[in-house]
Amino acid sequence: MQTEVVFAGFGGQGILFAGQILARAGIIADYNVTWLPSYGPEMRGGTANVTVIVSDEEIGAPVVEQPKVGVIFNLPSMEKYNSLIKSGGTLVYNSSLIDSRPQRDDITIIAVPANELALEIGNDQVSN
Repeated sequence: MQTEVVFAGFGGQGILFAGQILARAGIIADYNVTWLPSYGPEMRGGTANVTVIVSDEEIGAPVVEQPKVGVIFNLPSMEKYNSLIKSGGTLVYNSSLIDSRPQRDDITIIAVPANELALEIGNDQVSN
């Protein structure tokens, strides 16, 4: 079993932190894990993404061209990663910030109003 996940959005949205949570969960569950962050020079507002691979076998390289899962937090990231999700994979996106649903019928698409849900629990900083 090997699963590749990309988290993508703006800096300050908790993208890298979300990837760290998945990576640590994989390590705790005794899987092999890679965590490969990428972000612009801006601390907040720049682009950020992280690729996490979780596998029960050795991982050859941390670079992924077609992740099985995408967790997308903003429109620019949706435009970049939507077409890269592997056929049969899953795309989860923040429908609070992304108005249009992706037009693919070969993947599972899940819209999550993350900002609204975060406000409901009283902290808009936990939308990730």
